[in-house]
Amino acid sequence: MLFCSDATGATPVRPPLADASRVIRLSSLEWPPYTGASLPRQGVTTAVIAAALASMGYRLEVHYFPWTRAIALIKHDSPFAGYYPEYHSAGLERDFLVSDPIGSGPLGFAYRADAPVQWETVADLSKYRIGVVEGYVNTNEFDTRVRQGKQMIDTAVNDKQNLRKLAARRVPLVLIDRRVYEHLILNDAVLRAVAPTLRFHPRLLEEKRLYICFRSNAEGERVRKIVNQGLKRIDIEAVTAAALSAGAAQ
Repeated sequence: MLFCSDATGATPVRPPLADASRVIRLSSLEWPPYTGASLPRQGVTTAVIAAALASMGYRLEVHYFPWTRAIALIKHDSPFAGYYPEYHSAGLERDFLVSDPIGSGPLGFAYRADAPVQWETVADLSKYRIGVVEGYVNTNEFDTRVRQGKQMIDTAVNDKQNLRKLAARRVPLVLIDRRVYEHLILNDAVLRAVAPTLRFHPRLLEEKRLYICFRSNAEGERVRKIVNQGLKRIDIEAVTAAALSAGAAQ
């Protein structure tokens, strides 16, 4: 899936399309409004990366996979230099080279309006079985409690499935990015129908920074340097705001 951006917030330099050396290939997942093949600019985070690369004279090419596949492709030989968007976690840099931040997202909980949940600390959540997406990093504290058996979870293949389970009362809480939640309840027909029964908790678990993870080799380091230099040349907040506006107008 080829992505060419007008790079709002940057001064784009468009190299010749035939010059394959000026193309950066990354893997990602369908995670609107951040990434998605059918989204304006292929999503907020994709727009930021494309703008950064355009400012350096490169084009971005993105291919979309299930999340665990998108990650696995970077651990083995593939045409992709890295994957995104990823949350930072303990041990991430043992496996990958990590970019500078490419944005952030508000991570929190969706719940049913008729069954509100009150919590102050992560330990307060231990009484609930929480819907999470298989393979996602959440927060260090939350994921550590899961590994230690102190936090019950119920896994799903994606956020949409998680929210549908919440609406069906199969779980009392779902861990999800607020922007993803808002996009899904507006654009998924099933969730739109049950949207009045769902809420997003005002207490965030964390405002999570987003990153690109590159293959841990010389080529990965070369691409990371290009991206990081490009990120310094653009206004990430402006690109993000423009992409969100484009998505809202879709």
